[in-house]
Amino acid sequence: MLGRVEKSVEAHCGAVLAGRWNYEGTALVTVGEDGQIKIWSKTGMLRSTLAQQGTPVYSVAWGPDSEKVLYTAGKQLIIKPLQPNAKVLQWKAHDGIILKVDWNSVSDLILSAGEDCKYKVWDSYGRPLYNSLPHEHPITSVAWAPDGELFAVGSFHTLRLCDKTGWSYALEKPNTGSIFNIAWSIDGTQIAGACGNGHVVFAHVVEQRWEWKNFQVTLTKRRTMQVRNVLNDAVDLLEFRDRVIKASLNYAHLVVSTSLQCYVFSTKNWNTPLIFDLKEGTVSLILQAERHFLLVDGGGIYLYSYEGRFISSPKFPGMRTDILNAQTVSLSNDTIAIKDKADEKIIFLFEASTGKPLGDGKLLSHKNEILEIALDQKGLTNDRKIAFIDKNRDLYITSVKRFGKEEQIIKLGTMVHTLAWSDTCNILCGLQDTRFTVWYYPNTVYVDRDILPKTLYERDASEFSKNPHIVSFVGNQVTIRRADGSLVHISISPYPAILHEYVSGSKWEDAVRLCRFVKEQTMWACLAAMAVANRDMTTAEIAYAAIGEIDKVQYINSIKDLPSKESKMAHILMFSGNIQEAEMVLLQAGLVYQAIQININLYNWERALELAVKYKTHVDTVLAYRQKFLETFGKQETNKRYLQYAEGLQIDWEKIRAKIEMEITKERERSSSSQSSKNVGLRH
Repeated sequence: MLGRVEKSVEAHCGAVLAGRWNYEGTALVTVGEDGQIKIWSKTGMLRSTLAQQGTPVYSVAWGPDSEKVLYTAGKQLIIKPLQPNAKVLQWKAHDGIILKVDWNSVSDLILSAGEDCKYKVWDSYGRPLYNSLPHEHPITSVAWAPDGELFAVGSFHTLRLCDKTGWSYALEKPNTGSIFNIAWSIDGTQIAGACGNGHVVFAHVVEQRWEWKNFQVTLTKRRTMQVRNVLNDAVDLLEFRDRVIKASLNYAHLVVSTSLQCYVFSTKNWNTPLIFDLKEGTVSLILQAERHFLLVDGGGIYLYSYEGRFISSPKFPGMRTDILNAQTVSLSNDTIAIKDKADEKIIFLFEASTGKPLGDGKLLSHKNEILEIALDQKGLTNDRKIAFIDKNRDLYITSVKRFGKEEQIIKLGTMVHTLAWSDTCNILCGLQDTRFTVWYYPNTVYVDRDILPKTLYERDASEFSKNPHIVSFVGNQVTIRRADGSLVHISISPYPAILHEYVSGSKWEDAVRLCRFVKEQTMWACLAAMAVANRDMTTAEIAYAAIGEIDKVQYINSIKDLPSKESKMAHILMFSGNIQEAEMVLLQAGLVYQAIQININLYNWERALELAVKYKTHVDTVLAYRQKFLETFGKQETNKRYLQYAEGLQIDWEKIRAKIEMEITKERERSSSSQSSKNVGLRH
């Protein structure tokens, strides 16, 4: 801090060409003309010579976890882990000598630049994501902004600002000579460049733009924003005391963080923002939901209401807020989801109101590494779902409420590159390999997976070119950014959203009327699944008939004829594939025979016998049905348990039928007596 030389060491033969601290500040890596890559402790002790090669190493960068080092080797890039004997990744990256590399800890993306006058973006597996056109001069510097959303490129008399996907926002031609090094400010709003003519060039990021419905907000200067309402062309100017660092516009609110304060504007009134001081300094991420918004800074994660009231601050072991971004954090009205960086197969789930772990504190764990997460925005807390993409690019959905029993994680799609939930209802959209897909009712997978394909809308996505990204899904409009930076707007049918609204208000007659009016199979299929999910079997029957699922119509009819509400509930659960829950409903209601019978119908012979023995009833019934089943196929009994109980037992079908008839009569009587006692209660 005082500028004194604490230690001087002979590090390399010839010039030291680059040096970098790791993210924790506990180790320093240096590279030089002698082709050596050395790791030093913070006190200047040599820990190891990581690698040695015959050519100068011009640039080096740490991996996000500080466990790997990326360095240049002529035209090659090499990623070498610190652990001995670990696999080294090497690939040819440029046609000329590589001069600069950078590796971002938030996005896990790599930048490289070289004498072939190109800059390139790679993922951490060495796969190319962007390849620039050749410039007039070698690219002498590249650097990521701290949040990984932007990067800067320096060359002779040239400074360029680019999006993380590679396309260029702005190009400046300062009279500086070559820009040999670029450093970003910690808040990502300005850069400094070391120039060949001995000067330092400073630049500020301006002209950022945010859009929501009919509002367009532009950062015109470091402390000034312009708001334009495109409906009436009204313009408002917003002035701030300090420079703007981050902003977000959604759910009828604009949230702006400066270096010291947070401003919350309502789109109904731009004149009187709500202002509060920030706890730490630099905000690196703002996320909004309908009721509140989330701020992420170097010190933690904070949830605030739009009135500026602090709500909660979730915490978890090994929390590193500097590496969180919009793909790894998601917010809804009642839930906060955060992907774990230490173990990328895990998602932490928190209650928004308290910041405490959700449910019984069970984490959401997947078999593969997770890349992107998104919570749905509408409906009840108990029905809250999270969608996520894993590293195989498979899309999954699961419930966030995780009590005891293992919640199902169900696959919705494959080769999905980007996703978004609608802000007005639980409709999900995603870009698959060559298709733009909309899941009008993703919960169909929990109700009747067979009809999921009938609830989708798909269209060709080749017009969006390579690596497009969904920016927003507001109302029935999806905004997609293409790889060249241009925005494309897609409007989807407004009818599924209206259907969601009717169903959430239990307006089943209106929902049926709407489907008859629209006359589309997707609408009927969505209504069928929604009706089963909400146990409205009359509507389900109409909807299934409309999409020609006759076998399901017959099954629903048979459910209606069942004597008790418990039996009906159990068969609805069975219809959705929830066999264990169906059995539990019957056993809790004391309908043991019915629980045994559903296992017989499904040929779950082991379970049927287990229940009969446990409750000491209908063992002969199970044995009789088993015998009949084997006779049909001309087979002999080989199951030891069945042989044990069948020993010396004579099957009497007359007796068994009488017992079954008695069980059904008993259930009817019980059902009618509980109904009449209810009516008596009502009369009183």
